[in-house]
Amino acid sequence: MSREVLEDKELIYIFFTGVEAGETSIKLARKWGYKVKNIPDGQARVVFAEGNFWGRTLAACSSSTDPTCYSGFGPFMPGFVTVPYDDLNALETELENHNTCAFMVEPIQGEAGVRTPSDGYLKGVRKLCTKYSVLFIADEIQTGLGRTGKRLCVNHEDVRPDIVLLGKALSGGVLPVSAVLADDSVMLTIQPGEHGSTYGGNPLACKVAMAALRVLEEEGLAEHAQKLGEIFRQELSKLPKSVVELYRGKGLLNAIVIRQGFNAWDVCLKLRDHGLLAKPTHDTIIRLAPPLVIKEDELHKATEIIHKVIGSLSRS
Repeated sequence: MSREVLEDKELIYIFFTGVEAGETSIKLARKWGYKVKNIPDGQARVVFAEGNFWGRTLAACSSSTDPTCYSGFGPFMPGFVTVPYDDLNALETELENHNTCAFMVEPIQGEAGVRTPSDGYLKGVRKLCTKYSVLFIADEIQTGLGRTGKRLCVNHEDVRPDIVLLGKALSGGVLPVSAVLADDSVMLTIQPGEHGSTYGGNPLACKVAMAALRVLEEEGLAEHAQKLGEIFRQELSKLPKSVVELYRGKGLLNAIVIRQGFNAWDVCLKLRDHGLLAKPTHDTIIRLAPPLVIKEDELHKATEIIHKVIGSLSRS
C-alpha cells in the first residue's frame, strides 16, 4: 500500500480514523525529537497552523484555534503552538526553537473553508523544516488521493513530507481506514508495544484500501478531478458578485465565500431543496466536494442548481 500511495515511503501504519493517524504522527514526532534531535525530555513542541482541524480528541482540541472545537474541554495538552496559516516568517520564528520537533499542516485547509495557500508555501515549509531539523507532517486526510487533481496535494509543489496522513477516501466509502506513512528513520523510533490500535491494520480494511487505490489509479480519478475542477471553477466565476465574494479550490475540493448578510446554512438548505448537497462552514463559506467519479454532465447539473439558487438571492 505504501508503494501504491507514495512510492518512496518505507513504512505504513494502518488505523481506523483520521484522528488516530494524527495522534500517531504527534507521538512519532515527539519520540523522534527525543531520540534523534536530542530535545530535553518532556520539552518537545509541535507547531500547527491556525484554522487546523484534524479531529475531536483532546489532542486535536488542544491544537485548535476554533472555539467551537475546544471550548469547554480544557485543560489542554502542553507542547502545542500555533502560527498563522500561509505565513513562512511566523513559521520560521517557531522552528528556530530547538525544542520544536514537527510542523503539522493541511496542504489545503478543509474545515477552515478550503483555504488554499500561496504558491510556493509548501516548498517553503519543506525548506524551513529541513533547515531547522523539524519533521514536516502533511495532513492529507481531506486533500489526498486525487481530491485536488494530484495523487497527493503536496504533489502540486513536488515536495516530500517526512510524515503523510491519509484517510477518508482511502476507505472507498466502505470501511473506516486511515494510514500514517513515514521512513524507517522516523517510524522505527517507536518500539513494539509503545503504540498500537486494537483493530488497526485488520485484513479486510486493508483489502478495501488496496481496492480503492487501484480504482483511483485505473480510472484516472486524479486527472479527472483536475479536469472537472477547472470546468467547475469557470462556472463558479460567473456567479453574481453581489452574493459571492470569492471562490477557491483545487481539483474537486472547492468553496464559495458569500458576502456578509447572507448565511451559508440557509444557502445550503436551498441547494438541498433543489437536489444538491453542500456543507456550510464558518457562517459564510459553502464547501463543494463532489465525488471523484462525478461525470461532466452531472457537474453541469450541479452548477445549474448553484446558479439558480445564488441567482435568486441576488434578485431578492
